[in-house]
Amino acid sequence: MSTIANDVYSSLGLGGTPAAAAGKKAESLGQADFLRLMTEQLKHQDPLNPMENSAFLGQLAQFSTVQGIQSLNASVDGFAGAMASDQLLRGATMIGREVLLPSSKVALPAEGGTSGIVAAPAPGLVTFEVTDANGQPVRQFTVPATAAGEVPFAWDGTDAFGQRLPEGTYGITAKHVTESGATTSLSTYVRGKVESVSVGADGLYLDLEGLGTAPLDYVLRVG
Repeated sequence: MSTIANDVYSSLGLGGTPAAAAGKKAESLGQADFLRLMTEQLKHQDPLNPMENSAFLGQLAQFSTVQGIQSLNASVDGFAGAMASDQLLRGATMIGREVLLPSSKVALPAEGGTSGIVAAPAPGLVTFEVTDANGQPVRQFTVPATAAGEVPFAWDGTDAFGQRLPEGTYGITAKHVTESGATTSLSTYVRGKVESVSVGADGLYLDLEGLGTAPLDYVLRVG
């Protein structure tokens, strides 16, 4: 039987032995090669000891499996491409819109101020501190939290002396103080303007003016 196997692989141009053929064609053996191999095997089988039906049916099943996997891969690739295009189109509709997302930075425009929210755990006072690019405090202000939940805040872009600061990116932190004096650090959620969108390996990303890039999943609200 080894002679017959060698003849089959030689007729296909795959080398002298099945092991050698597998080494050469492992990366390129496809549907057409599989069909040729099965046909040549039938042509070279021993007439006195033909292949059993079960073995032949097993090879047919393998052929069908290979064909099905190739079709499935093509369908999945097409679906993935369509999803990426759809994501980009949906993201394009957000360009120029204002979104709310978690950030420890705020973008101060040339005119006007910036705003956002925090989530207060209980009634009390929320103190905000704004810092410059060097981490130096430039402004502090306090907003009352009358109840647990969202507390909006706004910064007009001025420093502690009422002087207008230059446009750019500033840091912001928030601390909540209850009536009993308990202090808790809070996450800040700021508003940013979408300048452009891009598709990454794990989804859609928004490029925000003065804030950098953030995944679409981070967006809590669209204005």
